[in-house]
Amino acid sequence: MKKARYAKKQNKLLVFVFVLSIIFVIFSLLKIFVWIFDNYKIKKEVSMIEKEVIITEIQNTEATAEQILVDENEILEDDPYWDLKKIDYLEADFSNLEKTNDEVVSWISVSNTNINYPIVQHSDNEYYLNHSFNGYKNDAGWVFMDYRNSVENLGKNTIIYAHNRKDGTMFASLEAVLSNNWFENKENYAVRTSTKYENALWQVFSVYRIPTTSDYIQTDFLTDKSYDEFLNKIKNRSFFDFKTNVNTKNKVLTLSTCYNRNDRIVMHAKLIRSQIRN
Repeated sequence: MKKARYAKKQNKLLVFVFVLSIIFVIFSLLKIFVWIFDNYKIKKEVSMIEKEVIITEIQNTEATAEQILVDENEILEDDPYWDLKKIDYLEADFSNLEKTNDEVVSWISVSNTNINYPIVQHSDNEYYLNHSFNGYKNDAGWVFMDYRNSVENLGKNTIIYAHNRKDGTMFASLEAVLSNNWFENKENYAVRTSTKYENALWQVFSVYRIPTTSDYIQTDFLTDKSYDEFLNKIKNRSFFDFKTNVNTKNKVLTLSTCYNRNDRIVMHAKLIRSQIRN
């Protein structure tokens, strides 16, 4: 009798474990399906955007109302600035994209990465974590600007976020900036943005991987001293020495994405030239 009861308990336990295993497998397959479907929808949106938006390259020699936003007398001979200053601007025509999403505020392109997207901005930093450019629910999210920033009047630190997607979309290719191959090509230090107000050229001065922290996503600084301390902190974190200086006269662009659950990949660039749009 005892053996029979024991065997019965064993069988119940086996059935329970088997049912749990089936539920786990179904749940895992469902998660995989959702992930694949989200990727499919995002790639479809990217393809649509590429057809809708008009991107024009404008040579510096053709630029009107160009502003040089650094003091060239303070820039050393071996600073990559002298190579980057010749890079063409990008100008994006947002008129078609605005029909789809009136929260589009900019376009961004990072050299030698897959980052070539319109940037959106909502009233918080949560919405575009799980909504696509079209406004549909999607865990891939989209590339978005911190709600505290303004493209009309750039602050000290303009912050752009996006997920690190394993299919290579959004900010996944930011991982490449931590490699020697990326660093060895100075042309890769250029980031180009375009808004309704200006086309801008930014120069990368720091890239790093760091445990999750909020100390680099500060947008306002009460004093030049606090801003100077911030600049020194993010510059000294860099994996590489970009041989360029930053000071309190500079405006910074920050790109942030996750590396894993605990770490972030961050890129900082300073604004060096801009062209006011008509």
